[in-house]
Amino acid sequence: MEERRISCHGISLREYRLNTVVVGTGAAGYNAADQLFSCGQQDIAVVTEGINRGTSRNTGSDKQTYYKLTLSGEEADSIREMAQTLFDGQCVDGDIALCEAALSAQGFLKLVGLGVPFPRNRWGEYIGYKTDHDPRRRATSVGPYTSKIMTECLQRSVEEKQIPVFDGLLAIAILSDGQSCCGLLCLDCRNAEQEDMRYVAFRCQNVIWATGGPAGIYGDSVYPAGHFGATGTAFAAGAAGKNLTEWQYGLASVNPRWNVSGTYMQVLPRFISAKEDGTDEREFLYDFFSNPAELLTMVFLKGYQWPFDVRKVAGGSSIVDILVYLEQKKGRKVFLDFRANPGGGEIDFGQLGQEALDYLQQAGACFGTPFERLLHMNQPAVEFYRARGVDLSREPLEIALCAQHNNGGLAIDSWWQTNVKGLFAAGEAAASHGVYRPGGSALNAGQVGSARAAQYIACHGHGTGDEEGYRVLLEKELGRAREFGNAVLDSSHPLEIRTIWNETAADMSRFGASIRSRSGMEQLLERVKERREGLGSNGRAASYGQLQQAFRLRDMLLCQQVYLEAMLDYLDKGGGSRGSALYTDPEGLRPYAELPDEFIYKLDNGSMGDKVQEVCWNGSKCEFSWREVRAVPEDDDFFENVWREFRENGNVY
Repeated sequence: MEERRISCHGISLREYRLNTVVVGTGAAGYNAADQLFSCGQQDIAVVTEGINRGTSRNTGSDKQTYYKLTLSGEEADSIREMAQTLFDGQCVDGDIALCEAALSAQGFLKLVGLGVPFPRNRWGEYIGYKTDHDPRRRATSVGPYTSKIMTECLQRSVEEKQIPVFDGLLAIAILSDGQSCCGLLCLDCRNAEQEDMRYVAFRCQNVIWATGGPAGIYGDSVYPAGHFGATGTAFAAGAAGKNLTEWQYGLASVNPRWNVSGTYMQVLPRFISAKEDGTDEREFLYDFFSNPAELLTMVFLKGYQWPFDVRKVAGGSSIVDILVYLEQKKGRKVFLDFRANPGGGEIDFGQLGQEALDYLQQAGACFGTPFERLLHMNQPAVEFYRARGVDLSREPLEIALCAQHNNGGLAIDSWWQTNVKGLFAAGEAAASHGVYRPGGSALNAGQVGSARAAQYIACHGHGTGDEEGYRVLLEKELGRAREFGNAVLDSSHPLEIRTIWNETAADMSRFGASIRSRSGMEQLLERVKERREGLGSNGRAASYGQLQQAFRLRDMLLCQQVYLEAMLDYLDKGGGSRGSALYTDPEGLRPYAELPDEFIYKLDNGSMGDKVQEVCWNGSKCEFSWREVRAVPEDDDFFENVWREFRENGNVY
C-alpha cells in the first residue's frame, strides 16, 4: 500500500493506493480481509466507520443460530439437499444457494479453528438442531452472542496478519462509471473540521462492500443503534438491487435493541400497553382473544415463530405482531411484563395447546410467574437485560414491531460480484436470500460470500485500476461531496439533520415496513423525494461533527426511495402479501372481523417465487427488470473433469 498526498479541487487530501479495500468490520468484512491475505492477495486494507459498531458485533437473540451442513448424527444430508432447501425459499438464485451449501462446512470449521466454541459431543460431532424453514438439524449456536464471538475471533486473525484497518472513515462514494469501480472516497469523521484532512481517497482495483443491511431507513428497528448501512451509496455507483421488497420483521425490545424471541415468549409474559405518560395501563391482547388458553398458546408460539409471517396471521401467532402494531399506531407504548401472569392470576397449564404444554412440562416450568419461569429456563436471558440496566423482576420491557433483516440487497453473481466490475458485496449488503430463509443462514452467507469474493479477487483482481479514469471520477465525487458538505454546514438552513432523519425513518416504519398500502407508500415516496432533493438546501448540520450524520442521511434517503419504488413495482406486477410483508388489498379477505381495513389482503399464490426483481438507479430514476431465477447448477462430480478444470486455474474462478 502506498500513501501520499494529492491536490484535487484546490485542496490537499490523503490518498492510498492498493489492490483491494474492504468496507466494514463485521463478520463478513473481517473474513473477506482474512481470506484475501490467506489467498496471497495482501495489498489490502479495511475501512470502517467504527470498529466496535455494526450488527455482527452488537446483535443477537435468545439463541443466535449459525446454519450449516449437518455434521452429526445418523440423519442423511448433502450439499445438494441443503442447496435445495435454500433455493426453496423463493426468489433465490440456485448457483448462490449451491455455493452457500458447498462452503458452509468450510466456513464453519474455519471459525472453529479460530476459536468460536461451537458445541460438539465427546466424539467430535458438531451437534445441531432444527431452525425455521429447516428440514434437517443443521442449526448450531454458541448462545445469544454467536455473531459477536465470530467477529471477535476474525478480528484477532486480521490483527495477527497486521492487515491495515482505517477506523473512523465513512465511505461516502464508490468511484465508479457504472461499469467498473476504481476507488473509494471517505469522510474522516474524526478530522472533519480540517478541510485538508476531511476527505480521504483510495485508489484500488476492487472494493468489497460489507456494510450490512440498510438499517437506518427504519425508525422501529432491532438493528444495533450504531449500525446504519450504506446500500444507497452502492446504488449511486450503479450497483443493482435485488429482492429489495423482502425483509424480516419481528418483536424486539426498544432499549436495548434485542429480539424478544425464544424463551422470552415461551415463559408467557403479559402484553401491556400504556399512554405516553405511562397511564391507562392494560392487557390489550384480551381485547382480541376471548379465550385465555388461545391467547397463551399464541404467545408461546411467538417464541418458535418469531418473525412476522403473513401466512400466520389468520389462525396463527403473527396476529400478536399485528395487535402490537395497532397499539403502536394509536400512539401507545407496548411492554412485556414478566412480573405477573397474563390476567393477573394463576395459569391453568393444562389448557394450553399440546406443543406449549409439552415444552413447558419437559422444561419443568409449569409454575410461578413469567420471570420465575424465565430464570429457571434461561438465566442468561435475564442477565442480558440486567447488565443493560433493565431488571425484568421489577419493571416491564418496552417492545415494538421492528425491522430485523433485509433478505434482499445488492445483486451478485456466484462470486459475489455486483454488476459493477470490481465491486463485490458480502454479508447482509448482498442479496443472497429470497422470501424465506432458514434461521441462521445469514451468518453462513456472510462467511461464504466474503470467501468467494476473496478467492476471485486473488485470482483475477490484480492491479490498482486505470489512472486517468480514477482521476476523473475522484474529481467528480470530491466536488459533489464538498458542495454537499459545505451546503449542510450553512447555519441558515431550517431543518436539523436529526429532525429530518427521525421523521423519515418513522414514516418508513409506518408505511414501508411489515404493513404496506399502495396509497401510503406512494405518499411517502413523494415526501422522500422532496427530502432527498432538498437536503442540500434545507438540511442543517449543527457542527462539523454532524457531517457524518448528513452524509449518512443522504445515503439513507436514496435508499428509501429505491426500496419504496421496488415495493410499488412489485405491486404493479401483481404481487401479493408474502414473507414478512402484508400488502393492503381492498379486493382481498379480512382474516378477523375485528381488524381494520388496513388488514384486508391477498396471500401471494407463489407464482412469482421463481422470479427475481432487479433495479438500477440511473442517477435520476429507478429502472426495473424481472427475470427467472438461476437454477441450481447441474451436478458435475466426475473427478477427472473437475480436477482438470481446477488445475487449469482460471476455469474454476
